[in-house]
Parts: sequence; structure tokens; C-alpha cells
Amino acid sequence: MAVSKPTILVTGGAGYIGSHTVLALEAAGYPVVILDSLEYGHRDLVEQHLKAKLIVGSTCDRPLLDHIFATHPIGTVMHFAAYIAVGESVQAPGKYYHNNVVGTLTLLEAMLAANVKRFVFSSTCAIYGPPKTVPIPEDHPANPISPYATSKLMVEYMLKDFDAAHDLKAVAFRYFNAAGADPQGRLGEDHQPETHLIPLVLLTALGKRPSISIFGTDYDTPDGTCIRDYIHVADLAAAHVQGVDYLLQGGDSTFINLGNGNGFSVREVIETARQVTGCDIPAVECDRRPGDPPRLVGSGDRARQILGWQPQYPDLTPIMAHAWHWHQRRHR
Repeated sequence: MAVSKPTILVTGGAGYIGSHTVLALEAAGYPVVILDSLEYGHRDLVEQHLKAKLIVGSTCDRPLLDHIFATHPIGTVMHFAAYIAVGESVQAPGKYYHNNVVGTLTLLEAMLAANVKRFVFSSTCAIYGPPKTVPIPEDHPANPISPYATSKLMVEYMLKDFDAAHDLKAVAFRYFNAAGADPQGRLGEDHQPETHLIPLVLLTALGKRPSISIFGTDYDTPDGTCIRDYIHVADLAAAHVQGVDYLLQGGDSTFINLGNGNGFSVREVIETARQVTGCDIPAVECDRRPGDPPRLVGSGDRARQILGWQPQYPDLTPIMAHAWHWHQRRHR
């Protein structure tokens, strides 16, 4: 007789990475409840493509959290609900510390009250700051240079302390650059405002923007532009399902990079987009942005060793092709 899988509470499950992870969880047989404020998430995509129940609200709302845990058999929590715009975090740090830190603390305390002690956290490679070594391993010193990154690191410290005090086990995934879309075209990236390179390039291809900006062409890289580690969102989602499985099997708390271990430059991204879309995509060279390191590439060794994770789309072309398919449907 098959053992039924526990229900997963996914905060931020109507957002980009969260919705793709819900799709993967459902494909793996997990029942899902989504908690999302819909400030940035998309109700239409949840209702069209996911089976999960959607509850609209905030992780800062303790009575709502208590009600969710009292009325649903939650076995594990997956936490994506966070503000993510680095520039905005510099201008409005209080907003980020309240939502990203206080919201997470409120969620953890509600979990303990409900005796739920498995947690998968959406962290970021931004906690490392400018890298001293590339590819970046998990034991690289933390040196966050924005309130956004600091807020994520503060949660990682909280998770260590909650494990020591309460035996709450957590997997924290430190992402590099999430990109792409569901290969079947059901879900994709749709931020307002959009700040990520690949969707900005594709919006330029669609004629929604006049050009794409290249910030800095004199970096110490082969073509002078910044190199980033792009990871397909479906591969990110698969890692999260493996993270849940790991915790359910009694795994200990751990911090894991999610990256391909190889990077692509801004010029390579634009050229790949030209090849995939068949569009010219005008590019304008601009001055460097402050704080942009030349290379950000992550070591994926720990994810492979602990979870057996293996990216299915390590190359830029399928990442771009899936994103292009999505953008054509979403934005034309």
C-alpha cells in the first residue's frame, strides 16, 4: 500500500520560482497549499495550471498562519515569500527586513507551535558578496553588500539557531541566476518591474523595449562583460523536491548552492537570444553598475553529493528557448 505524502505549505507559490516548484511537487505526488500575498504573484497562473489551494495573505500574519496549520495537515514548509529587488532594498531597507526577516521569524514560530519541523528556504548566492574564489563553494565567507542579501543571511543564522534549540531541520538553497520557463510553456518569468537580463533581452526581441543595456564592457573576462551562472527554473524546482525528500528521510540541516558551475557572459546571453529568436536585439554599451562583480559562478558539488541533483538544462540555448516560448505567449 502506497504511503500518502505530506502536504507542503509553499509561501510565495504564485511567484516565478515558487510556482514552478509547486508544479514539480504536484508531479511528484505532493499535495500543496500556497500562501501568497499576490503583490507580485499571479493568481491566473495558479488557477490555470496548478491544483494547489491558494490562500491570499502574508507570512507576517500570525493568526492566518495558525489557522492554516490548524486546518491543513502541513508536514513541511517551503518558503519563497520575499522581496528580491537589490536596488530597492538599498532605498527601503526596513521594507526588506520586515518582510524577509520578520515574516520568516513569524512563520518559524507558527511552525513550532504546530509542531512542523521541516523547512526548505529560498536563499541566495548574494550572501557571498564579491567572490574570493570561483566557482563559489558553500564555505565561502559571507559578505552581503545589500539589505536584500543581508536579510537572507539573517534567516540562515535563524535556521541554525532554531535547529540547535528546537530541532527544526532546514535546507537552505543559495540560488545563482534563475532563468527559463516551464518546458511545456505553462509557467514562466513575469516580474513587474522586470530587472533580470534574459527576460529583458526577450522583451527587446518582442519590441517591448528599444534596446538592451550592457553595463560594463571592460571587465577581466574573455569578452569584457560580466559572467553569471544561469540555472533553469525547472532544475531549481527539481532540487527543491529533492530537498523535501531529503528532509523526510531524516536529513540534517544543510546549506546548498544551486548553480550549474559554469557561467555565460552578458554578450553570450544576447547572442544566444538573437540565435533563438531570429531577432536583431539592439544592444547599448553603458558604464559599469556599482557592485557588479566580474564573475559569479557557483559550485554545484554539494547538491550533487547530498541530493543526487543533476541539472537537465545546463546549456544556455534551451534555457533561452523555453523562456522565449513563454514570453511569446505571455507578452504578444
